[in-house]
Amino acid sequence: MPSRNGNILIVDDNRGVLTALRLLLKPYFKEIVTLPSPITLPGTLREKKWQVVLLDMNFTAGINTGNEGLYWLHEIKRQCPDLPVVLFTAYADIDLAVRGIKEGATDFVVKPWDNRKLVETLLNAASASDSTSIVKSMEGNNLADSRGMYWGSSPAMRQLRALVEKVAGTDANVLITGENGTGKEMLAREIHALSLRNKQEIVSVDMGAITESLFESELFGHVKGSFTDAHADRPGKFEAATHSTLFLDEIGNLPYHLQAKLLTAIQRRSIVRVGSNTPIPIDIRLICATNRNLPEMVAKEEFREDLLYRINTIHLEIPPLRERPEDILPLAERFIARFCKQYDKPPVRLTEEARKRLALHPWYGNIRELEHAIEKAIIICDTDSLPAELFQPAQKANNAPEAAASTLEEMEKLMIRKALDTCSGNLSAVASQLGITRQTLYNKMKKYGL
Repeated sequence: MPSRNGNILIVDDNRGVLTALRLLLKPYFKEIVTLPSPITLPGTLREKKWQVVLLDMNFTAGINTGNEGLYWLHEIKRQCPDLPVVLFTAYADIDLAVRGIKEGATDFVVKPWDNRKLVETLLNAASASDSTSIVKSMEGNNLADSRGMYWGSSPAMRQLRALVEKVAGTDANVLITGENGTGKEMLAREIHALSLRNKQEIVSVDMGAITESLFESELFGHVKGSFTDAHADRPGKFEAATHSTLFLDEIGNLPYHLQAKLLTAIQRRSIVRVGSNTPIPIDIRLICATNRNLPEMVAKEEFREDLLYRINTIHLEIPPLRERPEDILPLAERFIARFCKQYDKPPVRLTEEARKRLALHPWYGNIRELEHAIEKAIIICDTDSLPAELFQPAQKANNAPEAAASTLEEMEKLMIRKALDTCSGNLSAVASQLGITRQTLYNKMKKYGL
């Protein structure tokens, strides 16, 4: 007899389903309460502590859109934010499932269900509600490995984590979006680590740094003699990522006329090396990332709509750091531990004023800006505490002159930063204003950590 978990609440308007679930779940839960209608759901939630809710997606006869389930999901999360909710749907629609998970659901089960999978899903969800020590242990592991993915405690990041854990085990193409410095590549590596392809190294390509003339050679490879300096056959990144994950960073920087070649490789699941006519099959999981608004680029005919559909099976948006302020200080502590070790310095702590300053700063450069600020402070500090004076936010009056630059590099960095502020981060407009190509701008931003 398996050990029984706590209380489960099942909401479904099919009484035959409720009866079957009672019999199936009786060995696994101490108490099983069923509701044939969600109308009494708010009051039932207040009656006792629940470990998990199994919620049907449709309750109105003839209307099978899942909107009813999503409405009641919101009500449950509003009343009990930490209560795991497993969605129950007869429609294996990944968009609906992903939407539900994005909006707070823990998992979903498709009707007709597999008994073993249903029980396993509900037990996992129930365990998560009570296993705060496991969560703390996982967070501790994250702190110990300061270069791994930090999920934090914000609701947005918790929902993102739930969705990542759901899709990581599939081969679905993933598009990661977010501002500069939010950790898109780190998230891509986390997805790869959780996937079935993690025995092979992830292959990463910076699309903004590849010159147009070398695009095909870098991605698809070439054969000996296909062009000057092609002294031997060379596989490209697609071949290198076979049986693994191919991560295309800054996909939005790929010129329009090259996007068709990338699309062809993705659609056909094969590539042809430069100088050859022989197709080579590829077996990759594709993850792309960008800080740009691809739908807006599609509207401006700067990005192919068919390519966007191909790479955007699952869309993951990383929120900027300023929208999850509860993660700022834990991240700062993480970086302090790492850089103290890296620079062989004794442990230091933030003063109360420094903590306030870090928490209030908008961090438009996100995690990368915070990381650089902590590194600089650790290098400069000679005491056992980091005072607020070491963290001077970049503030200047509208008409104030720029700070003096002592080197050409500092002057260039100031000019780029000013142009980024003026153009609200539009890289095409910034490049045009500075009189350089978008690729050159991108490389310089990488160089200066902007």
